[in-house]
Amino acid sequence: MSRKRNEWRIAVLGIVLAVWGCSKEPASAQPPPVRVAPAGVQAGPGDTPSLGELPVVSGLSVAKVFAQKLGKPTSLGETTAVHVKLPPPANRGLAGSLVRVVGDSSGPTVLFHSDTLARLGVIPASPGPEFFTLFARLPDSEVERRWESERRLASGEFGMPTRETVLFNGRHPAARYEGLSMDANAFAQGALVPQTSCPQMPASTEAWWERTLMIRDPAVVLDPARTWDPCTGAGTKGGVWTFAHLMREMAQGSGVSPEDFVLEWLSLWLNDFQANGDTVPARRKMYDEVIAPWAAASGATSSLEFNVGTGRWEVVLRQPLDLDIAPFRLLAIVNRIDLAGSTEYSGRSSTPGELRFIFGLTRPSPWGGGTEATCNLKPFTTIFEYGVPGEGCRAITGWARQWVGLGMDPAFNEAYRSRLQQMTESVVRHGRSPGKGNRSALNQLRTNEVALAFPWELREFHLADEHPGTGKDTPSNGLLRVHTMALTPDDATHDFRTDPDVDFFVRTHVKNGVEQPVTVPTHCTARFTVPHALNGMPFLGANAQVAPPTHWEALSAVSTSATEVCARKEFSSNTCNGCHFKDTGTNDFSGTDNLAFTHVSPTSGIPARQSKFLTGGGNGFMFVVPDAQFGAQLTSWPFADLLRRHQRLQELAHCSACGWFIDLDAGYLNRMEALAGSVPLDVAPGSPVSTFTVGPIRDVDMVKQLLELRPGFRMRPRELPLDFLEPPAARVH
Repeated sequence: MSRKRNEWRIAVLGIVLAVWGCSKEPASAQPPPVRVAPAGVQAGPGDTPSLGELPVVSGLSVAKVFAQKLGKPTSLGETTAVHVKLPPPANRGLAGSLVRVVGDSSGPTVLFHSDTLARLGVIPASPGPEFFTLFARLPDSEVERRWESERRLASGEFGMPTRETVLFNGRHPAARYEGLSMDANAFAQGALVPQTSCPQMPASTEAWWERTLMIRDPAVVLDPARTWDPCTGAGTKGGVWTFAHLMREMAQGSGVSPEDFVLEWLSLWLNDFQANGDTVPARRKMYDEVIAPWAAASGATSSLEFNVGTGRWEVVLRQPLDLDIAPFRLLAIVNRIDLAGSTEYSGRSSTPGELRFIFGLTRPSPWGGGTEATCNLKPFTTIFEYGVPGEGCRAITGWARQWVGLGMDPAFNEAYRSRLQQMTESVVRHGRSPGKGNRSALNQLRTNEVALAFPWELREFHLADEHPGTGKDTPSNGLLRVHTMALTPDDATHDFRTDPDVDFFVRTHVKNGVEQPVTVPTHCTARFTVPHALNGMPFLGANAQVAPPTHWEALSAVSTSATEVCARKEFSSNTCNGCHFKDTGTNDFSGTDNLAFTHVSPTSGIPARQSKFLTGGGNGFMFVVPDAQFGAQLTSWPFADLLRRHQRLQELAHCSACGWFIDLDAGYLNRMEALAGSVPLDVAPGSPVSTFTVGPIRDVDMVKQLLELRPGFRMRPRELPLDFLEPPAARVH
């Protein structure tokens, strides 16, 4: 083992044990001092330590959710106490509150301090002072189903099982542990039963990744019955996995033909546009590189003309584009079930994540009949990102089981492809999401390219009208509209190294949302939202450029504060710029990987290459990236994202227990404010200011009153995973 890897292993060992030690602290104890990884930990792009070098911790020490059967049902018929280990509130003024309210105030999730409930005799016991409790109805059948799933996993029915689970803190592998069984007998007797990963699950392999998470195999992306390859002309025009099919389904209900729908989308590059105060310059090479060659191949004459009346450049076509020969080549079908569940403790939405299609632009000559060597692949990706229809625990676990069932096929044969087609069509077909624009399940369409101009640029499009003033979108029928970039500042007005607004936001809002105690690099997560405006000025950008910016720095952040180091990393790595460059090490110009600024390469051929951020450098390894602001001399961040996604998929398919939780009407908070004088509403930093008087509740008698008030504000029950309040490790990227 190299000296560098020894240093990495020793540093991680000390840090992880400091965070996940099993001893319990008394309620009044102060959190341990923050620590930053020793300067001796050094790693750079290409360093891929083995996951086997991570330390081992006990499964009990990582449990953040416990289920406990009540002696008798509550007045609302709830049978189970669900104890959740909440981080300290982002609003430090709520410290010590015996009640916590999380999520949107229009549909709040209210939790009560577990130790207090135990003292009041409401629950048999508390797991500890950091836990808060809410109630659910957990059917015996659900406990039995979980037990049966564990038995089937252990038998090897779903593949060679492993007892080892890698603990991820956010997106970073931090330790290894063994998941705990859901002990049905102990649960029946009222014991605290931890809800962790499966005690055994199918071992993570590249074959699992390829069949269930990131499908790139030529048998699928070049399937002659379902795709059409603009390089060779082989395949079925308009097949179910083609750009043409997806656009035709999306365009229904827009009021225009699919051909015009696509042309109007491409024409958005021809003129400057503005969103949230950010003016994005036109890239009129869209006409030269995409529209004109496509029109010529469609047998149409075209021209780009300036309309004096409108002051805009417009495309004039003598006949429509032929969608069937669209110059977009399928690179991958991606399962993002890791995005399933609620977001940022909202508790109001529990959906099965996203299904994505990644296409690369090509300009073969002649159209069709070419070869891979003459394909003229372009550095330009287009990603269709659909929200999988459905809500609630059954929708999530059912979707997960479909993917696991798909992965059981030993090869990408016709049975596999037919089953995959049924799954994708259940998402992309028109009408699958009646409440969204054009009744399409599309969440957003994103592009990432340098084929039209330098530098690399990412754009985002929605079937919705954006309202920067409220931060809300209104689903709307019609054409694709430009949209601000998720979680990403305007890089035209904010310098990525020296901007005072970014510095202020990171060192206040994001820093307040960092989960404590923090150690770098193994325990660093943060809750925050990025507002459209900051300090009265627009903040979110309408496009994102890469190199520069390569990442985002907090000008005044100090390397001796682990919280500030963590806040900077959490903010930057969740922007488009950081995610596609320095924060994830996706800046490879080596010529062997061909991955600069993309996680799935559009120019490397079929199968498309993947970034080491995704693969970790290979199954069993993690890719270590030096901190983008402070460098490897301070700390480096490990990644193995496909392993993380694999574990989440298996957990959702086999070991997520579903319970019925009762929503409370928003009027409950009004009553709480009237009685207590304040509402302990803990929202992510950067969220709109609450209309309630926000403050703690520390009176035990008030806790009793609020418990008794719940039946008067009862709404419909919803079936959710018991861990639905755990925020997803990943966000939108």
